[in-house]
Amino acid sequence: MSLSIVIPLLNEEESLKELHDWIASVMLSNRFSYEVIFIDDGSTDGSWEIITRLAAENETVKGIRFLKNFGKSQALHAGFRRATGDIVVTMDADLQDNPEEIPELVRLIEEEGYDLVSGWKKKRYDHALTKNIPSKLFNWAARRTSGVKLHDFNCGLKAFRKEVIKTIEVSGEMHRYIPVLAKNAGFSKIGEKVVQHQARKFGKTKFGADRFINGFLDLITIWFVSKFGKRPMHLFGALGVLMFIIGSGFALYLGIDKLFINPTGRLLSERPQFYIALTSMIIGTQFFLAGFLGEIMVRSRKNEPRYTVSGEINLVPRAKEYSS
Repeated sequence: MSLSIVIPLLNEEESLKELHDWIASVMLSNRFSYEVIFIDDGSTDGSWEIITRLAAENETVKGIRFLKNFGKSQALHAGFRRATGDIVVTMDADLQDNPEEIPELVRLIEEEGYDLVSGWKKKRYDHALTKNIPSKLFNWAARRTSGVKLHDFNCGLKAFRKEVIKTIEVSGEMHRYIPVLAKNAGFSKIGEKVVQHQARKFGKTKFGADRFINGFLDLITIWFVSKFGKRPMHLFGALGVLMFIIGSGFALYLGIDKLFINPTGRLLSERPQFYIALTSMIIGTQFFLAGFLGEIMVRSRKNEPRYTVSGEINLVPRAKEYSS
């Protein structure tokens, strides 16, 4: 298997047949050995029935069905685990990603040695005020924070070497930051290609304005986890030491002043420096405790199921639940 195409979806029954036929045409014209893995993330329409019908007609079509909606990151995680191709391509199921871009993405990985190539929807057909402008701000913040120089982190059309998707862990809502996860894992050759953005043909978007707020929060999370996820004491311990030094400095000053300089002056409890010293030392102790607790959690964390699969098609049977 040379190519795996992983497609997460939610309530996209109207577009699936057209998308499948479009992908099959591109694969045939380029003589790719391929598989298409549809991950139904708890659809309530007829999406799974259409995937079942497509799989019966074409053995290259494979399906994974979630018991309920667990989110795009979990769907990608499930697809990555089952992908067998040397190169893995992700795309959305709403026909806004053009399958005819796939051969060039594959070429960039095979011939130019990229670990990951991300699509860049330079010309978009989304609403400027509600999507385009917030997306530009989001991508700017992501570039500044992560150091990954991509223009479009949100583009669903990406291509990866198999080693990348088998190494990284996509959890929570981190699908936006797969390039950052790849960079943190040591895959440094990350490229970008301008791709055609199609206007939505059926249905409506599954993401609202809250995705940008969640995206910024996830960006902070991934920055913290990448730097301190395995050594939380390095952050909390340093903050604790800093606060404790500040508190101890004020306490030392108050003690010297009361004992040797002005013994008959105001009571210590009447001086603001006393409360600064007390508060700083308490906060420093709490930071230390947070660091210790974080270290204990990192070392004792157990794998827990992140999603439940209720059905599979054309895949070798495996356990119904997958852990992080």
